[in-house]
Amino acid sequence: MSKIKPTDGPLSGLRVIELAGIGPAPFACMMLADMGAQIIRVERPGQKMVKPELNFMIRGRQSVAINMKMPEGLEVVLRLIDKADCLIEGYRPGAMERLGLGPDVCLGRNSRLVYGRMTGWGQDGMLAQSAGHDLNYIAITGALWASGSRDQAPAFPMNLLGDFGGGGMLLAFGVVSALLRATRTGRGDLVDAAICDGTVSLMTMIYSMRARDLWEDRRAANFFDGGAPWYNVYECQDGNWITIGALEPQFWTRLLELLEMDPAKFGDHHDPKSWPDIRRCFTALFLSKPRDHWSALLENTDACFAPVLSPAEAAFHPHNKSRRLFSDDGLSQPMPVPRFAEARTPLPSPPPKPGADTRQVLEAAGFSKNEVERLFEKGAVS
Repeated sequence: MSKIKPTDGPLSGLRVIELAGIGPAPFACMMLADMGAQIIRVERPGQKMVKPELNFMIRGRQSVAINMKMPEGLEVVLRLIDKADCLIEGYRPGAMERLGLGPDVCLGRNSRLVYGRMTGWGQDGMLAQSAGHDLNYIAITGALWASGSRDQAPAFPMNLLGDFGGGGMLLAFGVVSALLRATRTGRGDLVDAAICDGTVSLMTMIYSMRARDLWEDRRAANFFDGGAPWYNVYECQDGNWITIGALEPQFWTRLLELLEMDPAKFGDHHDPKSWPDIRRCFTALFLSKPRDHWSALLENTDACFAPVLSPAEAAFHPHNKSRRLFSDDGLSQPMPVPRFAEARTPLPSPPPKPGADTRQVLEAAGFSKNEVERLFEKGAVS
């Protein structure tokens, strides 16, 4: 049986029911668990998972297996919700209502409940009932179009921008906001978090720059999209890569000092007409030496430099080690963030096997031992 370690994290004492899914909703629950919330993850009976102990996104949970298609199983979930502060689900719109676990039912039983919903398109709108994935959601917002090289197809920013930035983080923020309101008013709320909504929000600065004629709708034509040569990625002699981010004048000056270059050679480096020459010069220069050479010269200076590290390398970079960005258990598991001066945010307990805590959770929720045994015998829980 998995054990949840006591913690005095900022969300300690908060109880969340998570209906198991994939992607952004579990990530939001991971964020809450990292902050000390008690997360009870409801799995389907017989759920198979490859190496669940290495699925970092479900760390810090208790896992119960409940057959929600059986009336007895549905009642178990409802009784758990009765004592919860929050419910989080990531199903297609209407699925929870068909299960008998819609907002009206749950909030009718527990008026203080915060009901968090995670979808791609949102609970309503033209595309609400359509299937989709991260790539589709960021495509419709303008974010994908603006990513990548000028003369190539838009580049995939993995699924960080949509699923986890615009999705999971937005849901976690919405849930905590609603919980703060519930504390003040005594009333819960329904949180409609959608990946496309959150991705548009992340694009606020870009849309603001467009409104002020500071952004061109051409890839690799702007400061932050690979257009500016002094805010870019360069290949090194050994096939590795480095980044230069010398946006402000003082950082540009420091970069040229360290590279022993005369600023007069480039003229006004903010003028896009100068960018091709600067790019050709930097490309040739950085190709002349391996990455380690440039790290030794430019790292830990105001040149705004960092090497491009693989996931395998990132955990061993001295800065990341000094900040303890990864666990020290050899798994390169990202540590909880952000940090607090007083509240503790230690690494939560390991991810549980599906259903590992069913008996313990039900008994703690007030089910008698006889009730629990009958539920196991009927197959309502497992």
